[in-house]
Amino acid sequence: MYQETITPEEIENLDLAAFPGKITVITQTGRDLDHAVEHLSAQRFIGFDTETKPVFQAHQPRHHTALLQLSSETEAFLFRLHELGLPQEIADILADSHITKIGAAVGEDIHGLQHYCPFEAHRFMDLQSFAEQYGIKEKSVRKMAAIILGQKVSKAQQCSNWEADPLSDAQLLYAATDAWICVKMYKALLASSRI
Repeated sequence: MYQETITPEEIENLDLAAFPGKITVITQTGRDLDHAVEHLSAQRFIGFDTETKPVFQAHQPRHHTALLQLSSETEAFLFRLHELGLPQEIADILADSHITKIGAAVGEDIHGLQHYCPFEAHRFMDLQSFAEQYGIKEKSVRKMAAIILGQKVSKAQQCSNWEADPLSDAQLLYAATDAWICVKMYKALLASSRI
């Protein structure tokens, strides 16, 4: 059984989660994109997240999605959408009904991606609703990871500039970890008993 909620103080005492695999940043078509498509197409489960450059002033239009993160347990691919757009091959993976894409609050992320390339989203698993079946009331990735995995996820880069060139190493690790941790949480929940 998982606890329903967790305090910031409890989270602070946990070990930091960090993606341990290979991170590939993709800004153009070519070999890296081809490898990403091949690797991701072979997965049953993919961690999913997006990042958008924040707006700090009221009444300013929102920026378009800057980064798409798709991760297996061993490789994370970060697609810089404002340079690359959303390649059809990646949209096809997002539409593939045989690959489960796992994230948190995925609806808004999907809508942001459809701005670049229309696609029918299939087989997306929203951890926020899935975790409820295990008695978990928290909704943030940070709090869910603490409850399910006993690890804390750093949010230090969350409001950084996701259109910066280049992205910092800290941004790359944050972005990869956010997608990867969703796969880890989903697999841990699948191996647990529901309430």
